Amino acid sequence: MAQEPLLAKDIDRLINQPPRVQRLRRAIFAAADGLRPVVDLSRVYVDGLDNLPSDGRFVLVGNHTSAGWPEIVMSPYFVHRHLGVRVRGLAVNKVKELTGFRRDLAEALGAVPGQPDVGAELMERGETLLVFPGGGRDMLKFKGEEYRLMWQGRSGFARLAIAHEYPIVPVGLVGGDDVFRGLVERNGTWERLTRPLGERLHGLAGVGVPLMRGMGPTLLPRPQRMYLRFGQPISTTRPARARADKWEISVKQRTQTELEAILDDLQGLRTDDPFRNLNPLAWGAALQPS
Repeated sequence: MAQEPLLAKDIDRLINQPPRVQRLRRAIFAAADGLRPVVDLSRVYVDGLDNLPSDGRFVLVGNHTSAGWPEIVMSPYFVHRHLGVRVRGLAVNKVKELTGFRRDLAEALGAVPGQPDVGAELMERGETLLVFPGGGRDMLKFKGEEYRLMWQGRSGFARLAIAHEYPIVPVGLVGGDDVFRGLVERNGTWERLTRPLGERLHGLAGVGVPLMRGMGPTLLPRPQRMYLRFGQPISTTRPARARADKWEISVKQRTQTELEAILDDLQGLRTDDPFRNLNPLAWGAALQPS
């Protein structure tokens, strides 16, 4: 089903945020800056910041994890910390249904409805964007699907970037799929039986309810160090002789391939890192970017 374009007044609100949203945004950024020493204590492994175009005119394309929050929080945080720019995340369309403080908070954090007209308007204004092509499916991981991209052939992000000649920066995060462990496999008995319930809970047709565990048999999150890498920018400028449809597929595939390579490499680094489980005794021996 085609998405209904946002009304002009809704797009204007995203660009020219109400004063209360602006105040909330300033408070959030001030709090983030104040928490810098705390963030540094967790020794997030982050590299590739020098790959970010200094003008802030690029779109980050990342992987969702079953933990959900690390990639959503850390990618914008470190971009802002390095470049001083705000990252606008193309989120689920339910964002536009929020009201009151929840809507103000989402907008202050940079979340906007993941629609082409919204992305196009932000790109016209040179803003930094963040996209997770897998959407909710990338979060709903089953046993053995850790760090697997589930983009289901989606290439809308590539089409949008090409239309505005926006470079794509793949950004991979490892650690978020280790906070919880999947207990059941996709297409197994449990997953198939829970598909009707899953559709009501998370809104995705044909996807059941994952069973997860954290520390021991509980749902308490397992302490995990996070590993974040920003890859080399991918040019989206279409060659003169390239067909538009084939170029879109090419850009999408290159982005996916490079992001998968980042995830594979970070998983390898994590394996040999004594601080990967945030053991305080290994803090001084934590693996550092070269």
